[in-house]
Amino acid sequence: MTSRERCGGRGYRRGMSTHSSGGRGMVDWNLAVSLGSRIAGDGPVVDRATAAAVVAELRADADRSTGLVREFTGLVAAERTAPVLVVDRPGWVAANADGFATILTPIADKVASRKGAPTGLALAIGSRVTGAEVGAVLGILAGKVLGQFDPFHAPTGRLLLVAPNIVHIERELGVDPHDFRLWVCLHEETHRVQFTATPWLADHLLGEMHALADTLEPSGLLEDGLSRITDVLKGAREGGGSLLDVVSTPEQKEIVDRVTGVMSLLEGHADVVMDGVGPSVIPTVKEIRKRFNRRRGGVGVLDKVLRRVIGLDAKMAQYRDGAKFVRAVVDKAGMAEFNAVWERAENLPSKAEIADPQAWIARVL
Repeated sequence: MTSRERCGGRGYRRGMSTHSSGGRGMVDWNLAVSLGSRIAGDGPVVDRATAAAVVAELRADADRSTGLVREFTGLVAAERTAPVLVVDRPGWVAANADGFATILTPIADKVASRKGAPTGLALAIGSRVTGAEVGAVLGILAGKVLGQFDPFHAPTGRLLLVAPNIVHIERELGVDPHDFRLWVCLHEETHRVQFTATPWLADHLLGEMHALADTLEPSGLLEDGLSRITDVLKGAREGGGSLLDVVSTPEQKEIVDRVTGVMSLLEGHADVVMDGVGPSVIPTVKEIRKRFNRRRGGVGVLDKVLRRVIGLDAKMAQYRDGAKFVRAVVDKAGMAEFNAVWERAENLPSKAEIADPQAWIARVL
């Protein structure tokens, strides 16, 4: 959407706070947001009335989806617990600078604490270089993401829906726009319900990231810490730029396996909800799924960031594995019994259990 029309939508949020001190200043987040916003661009051109209508419809669909997800899953999450923000691409960049900083801070702080870490002018120059590279990553992603739930935004998280991208994809796929908007909201609202019905989950995931950072030994990190963090974000190094290139102890691998299981569960569960609820409220859901699977541009950003940061495989096979796990347990034990997965951290499936639902059933149920 053009700048004039974007601002005229009256539902887009701009100027969200950015994390300026993550990693002791090792990343210039303000520069990242500025550059990322310029790279992202505006999106498709629509008139102001259309932009306002899209914003209003997405808000209404998000509200409607809460009850639909609750009825299908049995998860009880209070309505409007977390705000729904319909944003433009620069708004998404600003919001996700916060997310990147929150996730990266424990790792960046570990790098910054080591002897010989850059300070003064070297740190200032390095932070701008890293900020520019992170901004480029955010700018590219901002043109692709349809929506996400950000569980790390205090106090209860927030649901972001990127209106220009939703309009762009519904046009590109040639699907019914009203059906597609509700379909997107169902997926993202499922994530909101997952986290707001399970208040401990966001802290658990963040705790895993801190636990991984705590296992790092300064002597085991690469000399160029700034370059390493940037390469992790960009996946520039051979093997995906993973932190596992330099952290590979049994304890660290165990943390990675736990997070793999959680992220597969979250995305697989959302896919199951979309497919379960969709036919009853979205007449063209089969055609949408068929066309969207060819493109698959709506993968959760939280998942992408976490996978990139700790070196998890982002292939769609893991999403399919998560959905297979959920369906297998629900078919065997029912949705009410499956929901034991949300009761406590110990009940979350491991990476191995995602591939072997019966093992999870035997352990937890």
